[in-house]
Amino acid sequence: MLTRVKSAVTNFMGGVMAGGSNGEHPGAGGGGGGGGSDLPLKYPYGRAEFLGLSPDEVECSADHIARPILIPKETRRLPWSTGYAEVINAGKSTLNEDQACCEVLVVKRRPAGSCAYNQTATARRRSSLPNGEGSGQRDDADCSENLTFHYWALFDGHAGSGAAVVAARLLHHHVAMHLQEVMEVFCGPDAAPPTCLGEEPVNHHLAPTSQRALTRAASLRGAAGAPGSPGAPPARFFSEKKVSRESLVVGAIENAFKDMDAQIEKDKAVYNVSGGCTALVALCLLGKLYVGNAGDSRAVIIRAGEVLPMSAEFTPESERQRLQFLAYMQPHLLGNEFTHLEFPRRVQRKEVGKRMLYRDFTMSGWAYKTIEDDDLKFPLIYGEGKKARVLATIGVTRGLGDHNLKVHDSNIYIKPFLSCCPEVKVYPLAQCEHGADDVLVLGTDGLWDVLSNQEVAEAVTGFLANCDTDDPHRYTMAAQDLVMRARGVLKDRGWRISNDRLGSGDDISVYIIPLVHGNKQN
Repeated sequence: MLTRVKSAVTNFMGGVMAGGSNGEHPGAGGGGGGGGSDLPLKYPYGRAEFLGLSPDEVECSADHIARPILIPKETRRLPWSTGYAEVINAGKSTLNEDQACCEVLVVKRRPAGSCAYNQTATARRRSSLPNGEGSGQRDDADCSENLTFHYWALFDGHAGSGAAVVAARLLHHHVAMHLQEVMEVFCGPDAAPPTCLGEEPVNHHLAPTSQRALTRAASLRGAAGAPGSPGAPPARFFSEKKVSRESLVVGAIENAFKDMDAQIEKDKAVYNVSGGCTALVALCLLGKLYVGNAGDSRAVIIRAGEVLPMSAEFTPESERQRLQFLAYMQPHLLGNEFTHLEFPRRVQRKEVGKRMLYRDFTMSGWAYKTIEDDDLKFPLIYGEGKKARVLATIGVTRGLGDHNLKVHDSNIYIKPFLSCCPEVKVYPLAQCEHGADDVLVLGTDGLWDVLSNQEVAEAVTGFLANCDTDDPHRYTMAAQDLVMRARGVLKDRGWRISNDRLGSGDDISVYIIPLVHGNKQN
């Protein structure tokens, strides 16, 4: 086991996992070059549609020596004058494993008696219209008939670009589908005005499932008599929870991630869809900004120079207790080769019977235990910081895909420990006044590996302060500047950034979204 783990760690520390991106080739497509599969590709490999690149330009963008920074050719292809820039890695994988998507969609109410999700009628894409706006209607206009939402997303692939490509194409449709399911709840005739979204409980009696539940409850209490009658149970047994409209949107995003993960698993049976990916999405709907994150990408709001975090990274260290609890409850997942306990260092056989510090899922601190033979197994979580790995294999604990990923040279699957569920944070966009320099920054870990929140805030604020506020390119130029700062310049000793620090050798993708435009939409 130890030999296999050492071999695995050697490969994975460099960011290239078994069956992964070393096998990629240009045009590898939705499979992202996954290990020479004979299955057809679901989607061709490419860069974000809004970049407007030709096939030749896509090929040139994969130059690991020059590492050209890509920006949209036309800023009007992104809503709100959103800025975007990206750059490929320094040779970690043949293709850029980051993917990006930006859409403006309209969700229409489901026709009476209809159960199926109709993509063309329900989620109409408007990104091809000037600046993604088209009719210029407000997001809360005519809510009883349709719902418009703005969507930005970043997907950071690993072990191939396949899962990231598929998620970039499809996740927003899953979001639209789940929003459609609750349209009659928060856009029904008895619903409160859109300005109350998140503050008032929904009239969930409008939902067919709730109506059926109420009918069932009424039939059950019929034998005991109506509330208040002799022998009837107390009224509290028939009270219902207050569900905010905001929580319905959060639930739609959460279920969309789960459905996307299930679809990737299903597609792997018939298509070459390699690896997995982290996912970071931002959704603007009815005056609120929703940020959902599953992985180690990051979102921050920069407002008046101050930083407001809108996501948290999910890593083996940050999710240690969840992972250890799962391993404790289902020890068979460890294949009798790993232990769910954590020790400050690897336990050696000569230390059996001695006392050593440890911790498990019940502990945030450390305590002593007497070492037993089982403690000699390789730890579930090994390493620190960016080198921490789950089962000596993967450095992220949430995301999409990875259904076939195993511990090197074993039959131990990693997926049971990887969650597709995002954490969703909400920002009351319409309730805050924003200036032209207040922005939401979304970035893959290639940015945050070398720049702190404060460094990013200072860079963006300083750059925008020197730009004309009427320049529609200012946010794209700020994104380009930010990617340049994280990539650095190529010197004899590699890519270097300020103070001769090592620059990011990873793929880097960045959105800079001006919040003042969100105020205009609501």
